[in-house]
Amino acid sequence: MNAAKTLRTLLAQDKCHVMPCCFDALSAKLIAQEGYDLTFMSGFAASASRIGAPDLGLMSYGEVVDQARNIATAIDIPLIGDGDTGYGNAMNVRRTVTGFAQAGCASVMIEDQLAPKRCGHTPGKAVVPRQEAYDRIKAAVDARDALREDGGDILILARTDARHEHGLSEAIERAAVFAELGADILFVEAPKSTTEMQDICSNLPGPKMANIVEGGETPDLPNAALHDIGYSIAAYPLSLMAAAMQAMVTSLRAMRADQRPGLMDFGELRSRIGFDDYYAASQAYASSKRD
Repeated sequence: MNAAKTLRTLLAQDKCHVMPCCFDALSAKLIAQEGYDLTFMSGFAASASRIGAPDLGLMSYGEVVDQARNIATAIDIPLIGDGDTGYGNAMNVRRTVTGFAQAGCASVMIEDQLAPKRCGHTPGKAVVPRQEAYDRIKAAVDARDALREDGGDILILARTDARHEHGLSEAIERAAVFAELGADILFVEAPKSTTEMQDICSNLPGPKMANIVEGGETPDLPNAALHDIGYSIAAYPLSLMAAAMQAMVTSLRAMRADQRPGLMDFGELRSRIGFDDYYAASQAYASSKRD
């Protein structure tokens, strides 16, 4: 079963899937090892990890798709890639979707922000006019359909950030058209209350994704509540990045004081990275055996 087909199977379940978001191959491996069904390459976290800079449109298409390829290669669960605005006009969107599919992604997110895009829970967001937003999703769907004709596949996650600048009604109307155009998953970013989340899910068809940023604008509801509202996926884009950064800062400060912070056991660390599997497989080759 390929990644896109696996994701479709997950979305057909009567469940809100908890989706911790990764930022590199190692964080994705840990998510898979802990039994989660899928993951998302957070643009915020990937930008911080790869180039040490904020998610303000600074990473290029080539850098983003390369990061996605490295992640998809390291895991056997579906990966949703962050395709931002598609990196140009409608034809660029088609190339972006094709590139993410070739990189191994089960789905790619395309959004209606004005380039350069911004994190959905930070100031300064603006969206393109409706027709340009619709063209982006139409182009993404056309690329998906062309891939299917050639034996490939990918799902389109269509995102709107119109809530920030134009209100919830505009965001819901845009997302409804995205669904009509053939988007597989809908994502209305940054609703500010449980009531707004309910309005989104009751007025839009198909699978919907909630984006839960700790300290962000959207209520951090329990998974059962998100399921009852109507969400199929609950994304947590910064949880692992924030935890990793806090652990590293804590360790660095402890080391300055000549203290040894609590660390993962060296044996478990090697195992999770893949040393044990590597050594087991290498025993089949005489030239690779080691005492």
